[in-house]
Amino acid sequence: MGQQTITDTAFKVKGGQQIDLTVPPLVEAYPTPQNIPLEVVFEDEDVIVINKPAGMVVHPAPGNPDGTLVNALLNHCGESLSGINGVKRPGIVHRLDKETSGLLIAAKNDKAHHSLAQQLATREMGRCYIALVWGMALPQVGTIEGPIGRDPRHRQRMAIREGGKFARTHYKVLKFFGNVASMVECRLDTGRTHQIRVHLTAKGFPLIGDPLYGKQPRSVPAALKTFLGERWPQSRQALHAKGLSFIHPTSHEKLDFAASLPEDMRNLIHVLELL
Repeated sequence: MGQQTITDTAFKVKGGQQIDLTVPPLVEAYPTPQNIPLEVVFEDEDVIVINKPAGMVVHPAPGNPDGTLVNALLNHCGESLSGINGVKRPGIVHRLDKETSGLLIAAKNDKAHHSLAQQLATREMGRCYIALVWGMALPQVGTIEGPIGRDPRHRQRMAIREGGKFARTHYKVLKFFGNVASMVECRLDTGRTHQIRVHLTAKGFPLIGDPLYGKQPRSVPAALKTFLGERWPQSRQALHAKGLSFIHPTSHEKLDFAASLPEDMRNLIHVLELL
């Protein structure tokens, strides 16, 4: 048959055939300033607090080389961002998933970065999230603990597994929408990748809209199914970082910030309330 390039994704390999793969070299992403609008909640010489929209990646990575929060911060702050995390993640103290909205803080100098990182490590920094989940979240108040690591069967997912990093999430149900869904407040003691998504799924109430963990129940009211299919953003888990508190690295004053739920989550709650 000779050598040929295979472009058909349905091509079936037969016995005796040999396949040669050419893997392109990894292209490192180095951020450049981009004029991207930011909703700045607070800013001074040391820190900047942003209300990040769903759909924005925090820092450049393979597949997302630009258009990130870091690109926007470089344009907004110039060269004042902390360099502790290197050129790819200047100023970034903690992260939010791409499709999670809400409050995020960045450091504008190394002193501030050290202080904020220490507050994260000692749990002095407060982070409060609002999640809309499937089912009746019971018990109504609780703490979920479970070590989180990479899921060996699905590399895009995280899972509670032996050998993972310690993780603890405190939750409280704010409202039930019949037996269809619940509004849950979560507070973090740790900040593992996908922590809230993994912990709530393990507890039996995954986030609505979550493409990795939030499998939609079979029996969903027609109005809700239509809303999710036509008006809910694709791949958007219903999770919002509502509250953020920390000790200012210079003034040592405790600062508390809150961000209202974004329009998409308010619309989803409206539909749930009508069920």
